[in-house]
Amino acid sequence: MSVPSTLKIGPFAVDPPVVLAPMAGITNVAFRQLCRQYGAGLYVCEMITARALVERDAMTMHMITFDEGESPRSMQLYGVDPKNVGEATKMIVDENLADHMDMNFGCPVPKVTRKGGGAALPYKRELFRQIVRAAVRNAGDMPVTVKFRIGIDDDHLTYLDAGRIAADEGAQAVALHARTASQRYSGKADWTAIARLKEAVTSIPVLGNGDIFSAQDALDMVAETGCDGVVVGRGCLGRPWLFRDLQAAFRGEPVPEGPNLGEVAEVLRRHAQLLAAHDGEHKGLRDLRKHMAWYWHGFPVGGDTRRAFAMVSSLQELDDLIGTLDGSVPFPENAEGPRGRQGSSAKVVLPEGWLDDPEDATVPSGADVMHSGG
Repeated sequence: MSVPSTLKIGPFAVDPPVVLAPMAGITNVAFRQLCRQYGAGLYVCEMITARALVERDAMTMHMITFDEGESPRSMQLYGVDPKNVGEATKMIVDENLADHMDMNFGCPVPKVTRKGGGAALPYKRELFRQIVRAAVRNAGDMPVTVKFRIGIDDDHLTYLDAGRIAADEGAQAVALHARTASQRYSGKADWTAIARLKEAVTSIPVLGNGDIFSAQDALDMVAETGCDGVVVGRGCLGRPWLFRDLQAAFRGEPVPEGPNLGEVAEVLRRHAQLLAAHDGEHKGLRDLRKHMAWYWHGFPVGGDTRRAFAMVSSLQELDDLIGTLDGSVPFPENAEGPRGRQGSSAKVVLPEGWLDDPEDATVPSGADVMHSGG
């Protein structure tokens, strides 16, 4: 199969053409460092809200920590008000807070969509245009990319308009999560939509996102859709070495065998160290707990041991538990496949009258939330 030539986003070469998707509570500086070590091409921090950034919310300022070697520094910005987005973008540039900015129009979480944000927003074409324009005009030489979903639901598809508008307004790339907001993370991603977007948007790179759980999935997506690169989210949960596999696959090299249990434990230990360095040992280890089931997915780690890992509160405790594992256990076949939240589809919560007029550019009242992270 033909592999995409090196992906370019503004001045940055993304090789392999693989982007770590921003995930709330996951893609902090610690997890991004792990993914970088395994070869992710571009690694995006957790979602940051424009208003929280402008108001210098302490938690938000901590979340935009980047590692010294992180380049390009990639930040995802969320906003519903063009004015706030413009101010936040100007602040990012003026204070050199990031090198690349991605815009979130894909979040399906009710607390976001009920304010008209995330995956609800591209339905309002003119407001969407104004937000992208405000970002691009204030970004200077910093590339801006835009991520969105297929639409609100099967009756309200927005992705082709969103792609064209983003390209018209100067975005350097677009990424499509090939699900509707109502699907959330359930069902199957519709890769044919990525192909249609690629046909409709020809002036900038089009990236595909959805159901990439192995290196072969990424190759299949490129082959089936012609997309210029892939965005990986849930597939790398508890499995940052997926980026090593993707790097090999895109170079036409054999995909390495999965790590044995001892090697997985080493990765987990490294993740713990990085989190402790970022947040302090107590908070960092508490944050690690949610990753445990993902790391041990498919491995014969007993229920009591799993529960003990899920309650770990110090590096010493973690080391003691790792010492009880049989590190020689090989990587199991059933460790592949879907992971992370899936849930079921649901009606999207929208502001009252949201679907009445797609050209209405009124900013919903109380739209821009103050907290970052989704």
